[in-house]
Order: sequence, then C-alpha cells, then structure tokens
Amino acid sequence: TVKVAIAGASGRMGRMLIEAALQMPEVVFSAALDRADSPFIGRDAGELVGNACGVTIASDVEAALSVPDCLIDFTRPEGTLKHLRVARRLKCSVVIGTTGFTPEGRALIGEAAREIPVMFASNMSVVVNAVFKLLDIAAKILASGYDVEVFEAHHRFKVDEPSGTALSMGEVVAKALDRD
Repeated sequence: TVKVAIAGASGRMGRMLIEAALQMPEVVFSAALDRADSPFIGRDAGELVGNACGVTIASDVEAALSVPDCLIDFTRPEGTLKHLRVARRLKCSVVIGTTGFTPEGRALIGEAAREIPVMFASNMSVVVNAVFKLLDIAAKILASGYDVEVFEAHHRFKVDEPSGTALSMGEVVAKALDRD
C-alpha cells in the first residue's frame, strides 16, 4: 500500500483525487491539505465526496507530510512550490499536476527531482499524452508549408489560461521543429 496526501482538497481536482483514493484498496488516504483560509479546514475530507473517512483537512504542510509516502498536488504554482519545499525536506515523493509555473518554478521542481521522486506533467491523461506524441510526429511530417495554432476551450472555472496542456502542445511542436 501507499500512503497518500492530497493538496487542494476542496478544489475540483482535489475532490476527484480524494474520491479516487478512497476507492483504491492499495491507497491509504492519510492527509488532506488546503489553504489556511479555506472554510473546509477541520472538516472530514471524505465529506467533500459524500464518504466520511476520518481524514481531517488541514493547512499545516509539515504535519500533513510527516506520514504519507507521496503528495499529490494539483493546486497552483505558489502552493505547489511551498508544498514541494517541505516534501523535499521530509523525503516525501510528489506527483505534480499543477500548471502555470515560471521558468524559475520549473527549475525548482527539477532541483527537487534530484533528491526525491517527482512526477510532473501538464496533463495526466493517457489520451492527451498520446496526442503529444502524435503532435511531435505530425509537426515533423508537416515541417514546411504549414502553420500550427493551438486552440482550446474550457469550462468557465478554468484557473490558468492558456492551460498547461495547451502550452505543452506548443512546446512539443516547437521542439519537433527545432524552434523556440
């Protein structure tokens, strides 16, 4: 089994992650984090998905990461980097699905990955990652005589625009074409 902490517990992805963790017998959901000003601090994290589980939502990152093997973080860059600093010190693995990092933020993630296991992706979907590979192939085949434009549409609650997925698509094409 793997003991997991989930950051951003009250957010859209946080709730989905809690629900998934509670359904997986090989996962022990051991900690839930949220911002200190969240109205959910002190509540049972499972209640957010209709399944009380005894894990209280907290804002103390140090305490929350003292038990789990892995932190799953789909929050915002500033929160993720704060959590990453603590995880690095406590030798807790991190899965990062947060997007919108500055080059400096990406560099900090790279530095942490030299000391602890870090899985960092702009999109965790198998389908989207297959699309990234197909974009690479298509860009090389259509290298001359074609322009590439990435267009996206999201629900109105989308926090970052352009999305990390759209930026990654652009990066895949640029790399395939040897462009900045």
